[in-house]
Amino acid sequence: MAQRLREAPTALGVLEVVAEFYGPMPVGVTVSHRGRIFVCFPRWGDPVDFTLAELRDGHTFPYPDAAANLFDPDAPAESLISVQSVVVDPDDRLWALDTGRPRGQPIPAGGQKLVGIDLARDEVVRTIVFPGDVALPTTYLNDVRFDLRRGAAGMAFITDSSTEGPNGIIVVDLHSGRSWRRLHDHPSTKAEWGFLPIVEGEPLMTRPREGPLTPLRTGSDGIAISADGERLYYCPLASRRLYSVSVDALADERLSDAQVAETVLDHGEKGASDGLESDDRGRIYLTNYEHNAILRRSPDGTYDTLVQDARLLWPDTLSVSMDRHLYVIANQLHRQPGYHHGEDLRRKPYHLFRMPIDAGPVLLT
Repeated sequence: MAQRLREAPTALGVLEVVAEFYGPMPVGVTVSHRGRIFVCFPRWGDPVDFTLAELRDGHTFPYPDAAANLFDPDAPAESLISVQSVVVDPDDRLWALDTGRPRGQPIPAGGQKLVGIDLARDEVVRTIVFPGDVALPTTYLNDVRFDLRRGAAGMAFITDSSTEGPNGIIVVDLHSGRSWRRLHDHPSTKAEWGFLPIVEGEPLMTRPREGPLTPLRTGSDGIAISADGERLYYCPLASRRLYSVSVDALADERLSDAQVAETVLDHGEKGASDGLESDDRGRIYLTNYEHNAILRRSPDGTYDTLVQDARLLWPDTLSVSMDRHLYVIANQLHRQPGYHHGEDLRRKPYHLFRMPIDAGPVLLT
């Protein structure tokens, strides 16, 4: 059922326009410790000259350079194909999560990967390619969070939001490059049966130009790590529920899938969300795409509405900056042709907004 929102203090209810986008649809955003802003443009169908960009003075520039953004079918592990998420880690390194799926085409071997970029040198310094039993042919790598205290060089945690196959969480050892699946096809990672969101007053379903209407099938999507690094929060996009799992359990390869699943908590309804984020005061931020809003969950489980604004047409990715701002991409995802019998209802520009908050990012290092 739809959620009734509680109004937020007016001091936190003001959105500042950071950038307007008149080209392809943006999805991910992150801000470095020094204030550099990066965005990504997955190759979903729009003409995309570069899938990863730095935002400077209101304009986007290919990052780390144009060559890195040129898809080479003969070397899929060496080029950025379709970046879905871009995140700065606690050590101020940039990581690009590459789905390897250009315009829904088959995924080339080596295309599904996590790419690390040194922001001081603006160079790719690490590429972790996922094996076929971790990133499946149906996998859609959606979003990523980091805890650099774990293992020899830290760990990454990635949501698989596939609409075609099993969902789950992918764990990556950043030292060895090893990766493994957790909560594989677990109910908490899957689309909720019978879920029907109402967006801009209309039921949102997949409506192809030809063929039957189908409900949304997107699984585990939003992800956030708690301030103490003990819990990983996540939610299917096609659901209104919030879940978390023990990070200790995810990271321990010795545990069985059943033992990991025993640590899952269902935190109840929170509204329909895409992106999640956390802050260093133990709060979780949640987009609410049915109500053009951003909510904040306190450690005691209560929610407040930080902002509700008609311009937040599908609030997607969230990012907390060192100077205590919350950034959000609004990209009109629900207006894409696939939801409207082939008609593109998006109206440019897309937006990057920010708003002041009273906390900084979670830095587990």
